[in-house]
Amino acid sequence: MNTRTVSLLFGVVFVAVGVIGFTPNALVGYDGIFVVNAPHNLVHFLTGVVILAGAVKYKGYEGRILKIVGVAYIVVTIVGFLTSSNMMLGVIHINEADRWLHLGLAIVILGAGFLPAHSKPRITASAIGAK
Repeated sequence: MNTRTVSLLFGVVFVAVGVIGFTPNALVGYDGIFVVNAPHNLVHFLTGVVILAGAVKYKGYEGRILKIVGVAYIVVTIVGFLTSSNMMLGVIHINEADRWLHLGLAIVILGAGFLPAHSKPRITASAIGAK
């Protein structure tokens, strides 16, 4: 695994979650396990676009972008846990499951930012000419 692969994976997932949140479903929606509203879906979608941009357009910056997004999700996590209602900053609809998911995402995304930028080629017997 490298930062580009992880960025592509996270980017696609975030964009998909942003889009799926606009359709009625049991996982991500107004009545889902993870409660979202239109602004929350938009944040997911834009997060995915930023991460994908790092993987596709700004090659070599994937790790930095993942670290920035990871730190942003740490801030989101803190704000979410400090929010006593289900409306973070009065705009983003969240619930307890969202709060814990944001913590997990913050840790995983930030950690992924420290992965190697490129996969190292594996040396196999056939690569060195052994029979």
